[in-house]
Order: sequence, then C-alpha cells, then structure tokens
Amino acid sequence: MRPDLPQDLRRFILTSIPSVPYLEAVLLLRAEPQRRWGPADAARRLYLPEQRTAELLAELVSAGVARTEPEGACYGPTEELAAILDRLAAHYAIDLVGVSDLIHSRVDKKAQQFADAFRIRKDT
Repeated sequence: MRPDLPQDLRRFILTSIPSVPYLEAVLLLRAEPQRRWGPADAARRLYLPEQRTAELLAELVSAGVARTEPEGACYGPTEELAAILDRLAAHYAIDLVGVSDLIHSRVDKKAQQFADAFRIRKDT
C-alpha cells in the first residue's frame, strides 16, 4: 500500500517539479550539498545528455534550488525550500512510482491541452 501524499507536497510537485529528471537532479545535488556539479559529472550520474543536464542545472539555479559557483552548481535552497525538498525526498524514497506518476500526469495534461488547442472542432 502506498502512503498518502500530503496535499502541500502534491501541490508543490504539480507547481514546481516539471519532470522526473528535474527531481532526480534536485536529489543529486541535495545528496551532496557541498559538491560542485558540472554538467558532465551530473550527466553521468543522471544518465542524461550533457546539454540536457546543463539546462537542468540552469533551471535549478533559476528556481532557487541551486546556486552557481565557479566550479559548478551546488545545492543552495532557502531553509523553507530545503524543508519541503527534504520531505519530498523522503516521500519519493518510499513512493517513487506515486510521485513519478503525479509528475507524469502533469506533463500528460499539458500535452493534452496543447493537442486540444489544434484539434478541429465541428462547431468551427
């Protein structure tokens, strides 16, 4: 049986976590907060192309999850954001499928909305 996802975490995921690779990048930086991650090192750990990883790291900096240092990006959220990320990491560790499904449902919904915008309707 899956544990229930608290409403505030559900809301945070739906509003702030755009993809599973984004979450995995957050967790990577969180796991080693003192380490500076360059795109090449992070790409090897995330099993992603280096260019995509560089984009993810930039997104994390923009979101306030990470900060840029001369040697690379490192974990650097505010205390409030760190607390919710800690809770999300703990929940993800026990319900990876549930959290991943929620993230994918958000992506699937946006894709459907985009597709619907181009659907030909009888009434037009």
